[in-house]
Amino acid sequence: MIGIQPSKPVLEICVDNAEGLFAAIEGGADRIELCSALSVGGLTPSFGLMELAGKQTVPVTAMIRPRAGSFVFSNEEVDIMRADIDAARAANLKGVVLGANRPDGTLDIETLKWLCSDAKGLDLTLHRAFDMVNDKAAALEDAIDLGFSRILTSGGKPTAHEGMEMLEQLINQAQDRIIIMPGSGVRPQNAAELLKRLRATELHASCSVRFTEGDAQLVELSFASREMLRTDASTVRQLKQILYSQVEARLASS
Repeated sequence: MIGIQPSKPVLEICVDNAEGLFAAIEGGADRIELCSALSVGGLTPSFGLMELAGKQTVPVTAMIRPRAGSFVFSNEEVDIMRADIDAARAANLKGVVLGANRPDGTLDIETLKWLCSDAKGLDLTLHRAFDMVNDKAAALEDAIDLGFSRILTSGGKPTAHEGMEMLEQLINQAQDRIIIMPGSGVRPQNAAELLKRLRATELHASCSVRFTEGDAQLVELSFASREMLRTDASTVRQLKQILYSQVEARLASS
């Protein structure tokens, strides 16, 4: 089923642990992308974390990515992803976040057809494997044909702010047939500028803050890094206020 651009704003917060899940909920996230290992762009969360998230009232989608690195997957890895989609459904999650590339950098349509078929009935987001594609206009049409509701993208750049030109082109091309959701480096400090230029109604962010691990032994034994990130409820709240005010003002004037 083809996604339609929503008439109301949606703030999606990506989290990789229970603490982040509840901080995102406290801050007012409209949807949560559940992952593990956000430090490498997000991997599939554990089934236990999925079950916990599935009991909450906020819609949750699960990242389906079996390892860090490229989005070129072996047959065995695809089998793992298919099983993880089943796990997300069993945990009562709303959707899954998928992506796969061929070695030439194009979308792996065959693999994505299998994964989307397994995920039938779940909300489908195409993740930033899309950003690895050279011909993004063609990939957008492929995403629509595959039945994705939205594309999470930075416009092929390290951050959405740097990719605004491409994001603008993609939103114009989408014409409400699929949601283009800017993500990567989205913060309260730059969201207003991003939204002023882009006709986007959904934003993706981590809303994390840096903290220092106080247990020196954990750091010394490599169980923790000296500096780490955690989801911050007040940052979620601040970003949501910016998103809602910008989108609602735009809708009121249209």
